[in-house]
Parts: sequence; structure tokens; C-alpha cells
Amino acid sequence: MYDIKDINLAPSGEKKIDWVRKNCSILHSLEEDFAKTLPFKGVKVALSIHLEAKTAYLCKVLAAGGAEMYITGSNPLSTQDDVAAALVKAGLNVFAWYNCTPEEYDSCIEKVLENHCNIIIDDGGDLVNMLHTKMKDELQYVIGGCEETTTGIIRLQAMAKKDQLQFPMVMVNNADCKHLFDNRYGTGQSVWDGINRTTNLIVAGKTAVVAGYGWCGKGVAMRAKALGAQVIVTEIDPIKAIEAVMDGYSVMPMHEAAKVGDFFVTVTGCDHVITCEDMKVMKNGAILCNAGHFDVEIDMAGLRKMALSTIDQRTNIVGYEVEPGKFVYVLGEGRLVNLACGDGHPAEIMDMSFAIQALSAKYLVEHKGQLNEKLSVVPKEVDNEVAERKLKFLGVTLDKLTAEQEAYLNASIVD
Repeated sequence: MYDIKDINLAPSGEKKIDWVRKNCSILHSLEEDFAKTLPFKGVKVALSIHLEAKTAYLCKVLAAGGAEMYITGSNPLSTQDDVAAALVKAGLNVFAWYNCTPEEYDSCIEKVLENHCNIIIDDGGDLVNMLHTKMKDELQYVIGGCEETTTGIIRLQAMAKKDQLQFPMVMVNNADCKHLFDNRYGTGQSVWDGINRTTNLIVAGKTAVVAGYGWCGKGVAMRAKALGAQVIVTEIDPIKAIEAVMDGYSVMPMHEAAKVGDFFVTVTGCDHVITCEDMKVMKNGAILCNAGHFDVEIDMAGLRKMALSTIDQRTNIVGYEVEPGKFVYVLGEGRLVNLACGDGHPAEIMDMSFAIQALSAKYLVEHKGQLNEKLSVVPKEVDNEVAERKLKFLGVTLDKLTAEQEAYLNASIVD
């Protein structure tokens, strides 16, 4: 079953997936293991993640383990149609295409979930939301799920607090082998890759404003600094603000930063982080983009209403005239700039994140009916397995504690 743009695009997608496979050593090793042990035999997996080559390889790894895959994207502008076609050619069920409407996006999610899926792999919480609202009849088939992003976990925590979550979810984003590397190094590199390839402008000597100093914000700020930008961080958390100051960045409110910034990147998971009032005081030519999951961090609705005129300046760049003769430019419609305007995180980074996904899904299957907590952390043994596999492929070895050292560390304070 499938509903995609064009099946004839498959050869291009197959090349992309093959390149990822060659650069994802952990997933490749899991693919070989899963093909032997078939941990997902008889299991239906619903997956909603940005549908590009790295996600496609995760799908193929799960399928190698016996999973029956039902796949859609998690953002209308991040699906790559050739990759979707390649997955269909490989025998997987795909419902997604680039630049679908909101109604079509929801329809694709429904087509995935109507197949009585057992494991949910989500990126932002749209599958879980649909199951708990419009498709409650499908809840009975779900063993559990995994959530990829900070935004999705925020939504899950709100549901759990209200006792609304009906099945266990593993917080993949909170695993050390996910957020310490994916959120920091992956987001940092891919955001600026998306900005640079879209604008073709220099970063050095300019001022970059980063809204939010979580792990993603840390990565974006670090890469901006490395490109030669002066970096301003905006925050609401006093501890994160001190971190930013001690990391060498200026910290100030957004409305003040708006007056001096050249590039603006929102990475908060909140809405209206950049308001119309902020945009009115920006420089002529300021460039705005978002690296949070949803397209709400920049007030796009307010901007469209306020704009005196608009111009399609380049692919994925729209200029909005906020005052006579003064334009601000928004990349990728305010959606995830690293995927709407680029190819997302590097393959070697997603190798770790998606290995956590695959092993967490396996953990859910193996512990069916045994998990009492609705929100679970990734088991430490899963985190460690991914780290150990990564170090092995990097050719890195570690020290080991001696018996005497273990005894010293485990000694009671009153011995």
C-alpha cells in the first residue's frame, strides 16, 4: 500500500539510502543482527519521522527484523519524494509526499494508523495525538511507542500529567546517545547547512541570534561562533542564561536582540518566540528561520497579516515588507530549516539516534505488558550498547576498572 508522488523517482532515492547505509555503521550492524533474530516478526510499526534517506534506512533496518512498516513524514516540507519511492520499491508501505496540505498530512497519518499498528515511532507527537483523538479504536493494538524530539516529549508529559496517555512511551530524545550528540552536533551543523545553502551569504562578521539554549541551541550557537559570527542568546531559564554567558555569548531579551541581529534561529519548542513587534525593529534584510519542530516559533500568521507586500526572493526564501522599503526574510516558511532547506542531520549522528530508536522499539516488544510507567527513560543498557558500538567503529578503546578500583568505589562510607 502506498500514496506517494511518483514511484519512478525510486532510483535516485535508492542511491541516497545506499550512501546512508555506508555511513551508518551502528544501524548496519543492527540490520545484520535483526535479520538473524527477527525481533519484530509479526509486529506492525507505525513511523512518522522526517522522511529522508536516514529515516528510510531506519525503516529498512526494522523491516529486516521482521517488522511490517507503515510510514509517513512528520513535516510537510521535509519529505523527499525519491526516498519515499525507494521505500515503496523495497516493499514498505508509505504515505507521504513533499509539500502536502495540512489535510493531506493528517490523511497520511490516518492511513498509517488504520492498520492496527503495535509500535509507534513518533517525531513530534502527531501519531500519538491522532491515536488519542480521532482514532481511539486503534489504541487497543498498541504495545508502546518511542518519541524522537524535545517537542514531542513536552506534549507527552502534558498528556501524562493529565493521565491521558494510554500506552507506554520511551523518551528517546532524553537518551544520552541522542540529545548529547543529535541535538547538539547534529542540529548545530544541519541548521547552518540549511541556512548557508539557501541564502548563499557569509556568516562571518555578522550577528546571529539564537533563541533558546537547550542542547539544540548550544549546538546552533557553537557552530555560529565557529563560522565567525557574534552570537546573542535569548533565554527564559536563568541557569541556561548563565551557561550561555560563561560559554562566551551575550544574553539579552529578544526585543533588544531584534535590533542588532542579522540571522535569527529559534530553537525553543515554544510559540511566538519572535513576534511582529520584534520584526518591526529588525534591520532591513534580517534573515529569520526556525529549528524547532513546529512552525509556530516565528509568528508567521501575524507576519503575513502585517506585511505590506511579499516577494519570493529565492527558493525557500520569502521576503516580507514590514515597513515601507524594509524587508525581513523567512527561510522554509518558518518550518524546520535544517530539513525544509537541507538534508537534516549528518548520517553519522542519526546513526546513533536511530540505533536508540530501533533498540527502544525492540525493548518495548520484549517487555510487552510489563511496563507500568506511561513515560519511560531509555534503559541504560540500550544507551551503553549504542555508545559501545559507536566507539568500536571509531576504533576507540577505554580503560577498565580493576577489581581493587571497583571495591574502592563500592565501599560503604561507614566501613
